[in-house]
Amino acid sequence: MSEESRRSHTPDEGHGDLPDYAERVLEVAELIPPGRVMTYGDVAEWLEEGGPRQVGRVMALYGAAVPWWRVVRADGALLPGHELDALAHYRAEATPLRQAGHASEGHMPRIDMRRARWDGGGRTEAHT
Repeated sequence: MSEESRRSHTPDEGHGDLPDYAERVLEVAELIPPGRVMTYGDVAEWLEEGGPRQVGRVMALYGAAVPWWRVVRADGALLPGHELDALAHYRAEATPLRQAGHASEGHMPRIDMRRARWDGGGRTEAHT
């Protein structure tokens, strides 16, 4: 992510730089290949720091500068309020989806976590 993007997505708190943890979360989000996802907990585990809620907070505050749709809930449900945007990205990237049952609200598909989840394999650089 460019320095300009980082600055433009920093809340008005008077600092020009992202917190270190936030920067590392966003770097992991950028590593996830198109068509694959990691859960909030996967990202925290990858970083060996924080937890799903901390990663979710970083993504809520700063995630617009990265492929936010690739960091997801563990149940594969689409991000509330951003379902249609996320779905367009998933379809464009051929992310495996499971069709929603007729009983589910809005009949929105979910990510097929078994097929779409990325474990960070295939990277050559260290992750810590």
